[in-house]
Amino acid sequence: MNDFTFYNPVKLIFGKGQLSKLAEELPTYGKKVLVVYGGGSIKKNGLYDELMAVLQEVGMEVHEFSGVEPNPRVSAARKGAAICKEEDINVILAVGGGSVIDCTKLIACAAKYDGDPWDFVTRKAKPTDALPFGTVLTLAATGSEMNAGSVITNEETQEKYGWGSPFNFPKFSILDPTYTLSVPKDQTIYGIVDMMSHIFEQYFNEASNTPIQDEMCEGVLRAIIEDAPKLVEDLDNYELRKTILLAGTLGLNGFLRLGYQGDWATHEIEHAVSAVYDIPHAGGLAILFPHWMRYNVHVNPDRFAKFAKNVFGVNPEGKTTEEIAFEGINRLSAFWSSLGAPERLAYYGIDDSKISLMAEKVTVNGKIGRFSKIGREDVEEILRVAL
Repeated sequence: MNDFTFYNPVKLIFGKGQLSKLAEELPTYGKKVLVVYGGGSIKKNGLYDELMAVLQEVGMEVHEFSGVEPNPRVSAARKGAAICKEEDINVILAVGGGSVIDCTKLIACAAKYDGDPWDFVTRKAKPTDALPFGTVLTLAATGSEMNAGSVITNEETQEKYGWGSPFNFPKFSILDPTYTLSVPKDQTIYGIVDMMSHIFEQYFNEASNTPIQDEMCEGVLRAIIEDAPKLVEDLDNYELRKTILLAGTLGLNGFLRLGYQGDWATHEIEHAVSAVYDIPHAGGLAILFPHWMRYNVHVNPDRFAKFAKNVFGVNPEGKTTEEIAFEGINRLSAFWSSLGAPERLAYYGIDDSKISLMAEKVTVNGKIGRFSKIGREDVEEILRVAL
């Protein structure tokens, strides 16, 4: 592993009935709160009413910003930041899944900036301050509740990029598995794919001598593989929801990648796909990741074979290293398919007409990836075989 400095200041509050802790956390930052949420599911499952009762109890002045979409837009962050400035907001509360939290991270930084929020995403500027914010998580998927990363789409330019800043860490995150019970099957499946993909991005990394990190990655993956099929068939199971919720957080809070960064090329490719076609992020990952794996087995066959044996239990007897590796990849693809995830880009009506455009967007700054550095022609081939 490489030398590293680890920092994660997020206060994680996990378990049933923990929403009441808002009464302790929020008032420390001031009385004016902007509540950011998505399309209204929190009103259907009762969370909105519970939340407002707590905020009223502690005398918060509540302002709302709703309608944050999946693949959150910079236009939404601009509107949210404007509200913060106009209303002199003291603290923000993101209530929802990764998209709401990612958008809130940009709102928080933009509220303390006079320029365009997109400047942060494209690295034309760095945040120097941000409003404090907390989260109430309603979807097990991205891990955004306990990290400093954010992914934002510019719908006008069809660009989608990840960005980060030390100011992006939530002050606290409340994770009550109860609020994930109402998540429908398709979103539950997408969440499972997303968190597994995050772990894969870290498992296939640029470092050596990572036995502890490998064991942690493999262990979380095995736990997900064990419980995910059960959850898809029993969406009201609180204990299964609890396991998957924690797995999503651990998948991307930094604990699994001590001493390396990971690859992340597949995410960059998917960002281009969903920027152009606006498909579900995890749907794109389910399609692309097995193809990225097959394309890169030659880089380190032993690594892929280790994954196959330790995560999917592939029996190595009588097989070459490459055969073990490909069997593991095939088992992953079959596992995601068995849950109900898509296998081909054609599922979303995507053809080869914009492959060059997407590959250009991915490699605009040169080659991508750390485990395997790939260029435009490589990206085009991965996209082509994924059709």
